[in-house]
Amino acid sequence: MRATTMLSTMMFSKVLIANRGEIACRVIRTCRRLGIRTVAVYSDADADAQHVRLADEAHHIGGARPQESYLLGEVILEVAKRSGADAIHPGYGFLSENADFADAVEAAGIVFIGPKAGSMRKMGSKAGAKQLMHAAGVPVVPGYTGEDQSPDLLQREADAIGYPLMIKAAHGGGGKGMRIVRTSAEFLPNLESCQREARNAFGRDRVLLERYVEKPRHIEIQIFGDGFGNVIHLNERECSAQRRYQKVLEESPSPFLTPALREAMGAAAVQAGHAIDYQNAGTVEFIVGQDGKFYFMEINTRLQVEHPVTEYVTGLDLVEWQLRVAAGEALPKAQHEIAQRGHAIEVRLYAEDPEAGFLPGSGKLTRLRLPKPDAHTRIDGGVIEGDVVTIFYDPMIAKLIVWDEDRPRALARLRDALAQCAIDGPKSNIAFLERLIRHPDIVGATIDTGTLDRALDEFMPAPPTAAQLRLARTAAATAALLREEAQTRAQAAASADPTSPWAVADGWRLGHGGQRRLVLDDGSARHTLVAHGSGGDYRIETLGIDDDAGSVEVRGARLEDDVLSARFDGAGHRLRLDAGPASGASSRLDVHDGERRWRFARVPAYQPASEQTGAAGDRALAPMPGRIVLIRTQVGDRVEQGQELLVMEAMKMELTLKAPCAGIVAEIRVAAGDFVEADIALVVLTP
Repeated sequence: MRATTMLSTMMFSKVLIANRGEIACRVIRTCRRLGIRTVAVYSDADADAQHVRLADEAHHIGGARPQESYLLGEVILEVAKRSGADAIHPGYGFLSENADFADAVEAAGIVFIGPKAGSMRKMGSKAGAKQLMHAAGVPVVPGYTGEDQSPDLLQREADAIGYPLMIKAAHGGGGKGMRIVRTSAEFLPNLESCQREARNAFGRDRVLLERYVEKPRHIEIQIFGDGFGNVIHLNERECSAQRRYQKVLEESPSPFLTPALREAMGAAAVQAGHAIDYQNAGTVEFIVGQDGKFYFMEINTRLQVEHPVTEYVTGLDLVEWQLRVAAGEALPKAQHEIAQRGHAIEVRLYAEDPEAGFLPGSGKLTRLRLPKPDAHTRIDGGVIEGDVVTIFYDPMIAKLIVWDEDRPRALARLRDALAQCAIDGPKSNIAFLERLIRHPDIVGATIDTGTLDRALDEFMPAPPTAAQLRLARTAAATAALLREEAQTRAQAAASADPTSPWAVADGWRLGHGGQRRLVLDDGSARHTLVAHGSGGDYRIETLGIDDDAGSVEVRGARLEDDVLSARFDGAGHRLRLDAGPASGASSRLDVHDGERRWRFARVPAYQPASEQTGAAGDRALAPMPGRIVLIRTQVGDRVEQGQELLVMEAMKMELTLKAPCAGIVAEIRVAAGDFVEADIALVVLTP
């Protein structure tokens, strides 16, 4: 095998990226570095998207829904021909694993930057893939992969395999169409739900059954193949931190693998690649039992979302490798040349609300602050501040990837990087991620794929202690005072009398000592504080009649580069402080104490609190825009509180809406197939 250090004469002149978001931006940047021109495609919803702005040229391909744009292979292919692109990079998702599209691209004389269609077809069915791998000697989990999909036969096969078992959609991925069944009585209801979800997501409802391995680890091996019969692996990524089969944290190397197990799994992955004549980037996914036995799950015939962690520890650019291999070059390195250095971890910042069941969010990113990229921190994103997270696509905002010499230091890097993140607009999962990476199962590397679903409450932010709240609130007040004093000094310096005693913001009044009144709103309550002093030395009282009342002595407070340092009642603290622009007496103050974040709004001291409006307790509201999939009740039915009323689909996931109270169904205002907006009443009950 030869190593290449210069671009091949076969390298492309123009590449079309048949995707959107961060992966489109990622490919465009690599192509630009290699001197390759790029063509973007975009839907109605993405006219102002970052990948459109980054590409050398961009073409509109249809409506906002994927079925009207990014899934229209013939339209994308026509753009490629019209623009003169000599290759198409599919990214991941959408058409990236569509064998018919890959065939059509090749038939048009354009290079598809990915595996051959024949390899995709072999892996397109989980059932067929499992049979093929078993024949090739790759370990597989016992189960049923037959074509007979009658419910009675599937029930008998499930009973024969034994419980617990997994029902899986035979086509597709991304955690869709998967159910764990623990008893025979639960099988048929779960089968129906799994088939419906698979049919909606992938257009086919065939399933396979397999033994469920308790407390497994999810470990995947990155492979690469070329057109000369070479297949190598680039070591592993562990993705065991999952919620409902969706990966939450990925890292490399796996802290679970021994050198011997790593070698065995790498060899099995390469064997799997040879079995399907694999070319370009792919990922062989395994589940690994606590006993170290591993079993083939599937091959993702594309680049993975978590590929940056492999790039960090190997020092390779996998997109560049994709381009080289697709252009006809041999793999740039042999197996023995693949290095692995340090430890990398990736988390995904999503517009979602963890406290509302991780409900996906949408809306304008009125503020997006992310760490500055450097040798230890990488940001892969497809949006910037001011962009909109739409309801039509995955709500990922960015991928945050960190690297350091070992795992403890990488975790420390990740904690610091997350503390620097701030998102305004749609709710985000930042606080959840901060809690996650401090959990003993993550720190101790004992997490398995079911940990989050079994004990999700342990990973959710815990209620603050009174001492934590007091410190955060006092820090916010201190920062507000320091900012106010700095603004007053700046205004005085620019005035005609810069030495005027009225230029001192200490709250002095004739007849009594100086004091200033502040009101901070934390979203759940308003706190009234009175501050005495100035210049970083204060006594800050919280007014009230409960245990929260009292005062804190603040000494030596300084606010520099968004860091507040001070002694609070004699104890030194260093807190991250992010303040929004002041508007009169109102401003936003975000405090991070090293473990959790707080948000306070400074509001006018004598402004009355707005009246709270209660949620309608007799109706089921749409939590977000989406499509009604199934209605499980009808007018006149008597329902209990918590009983399922209907199922809706939004942002590629099914949401079950339940009765908010016991009562009789008075109105059903939607039908299956309807598209609904957020917050409208779908079902009305008579309590």
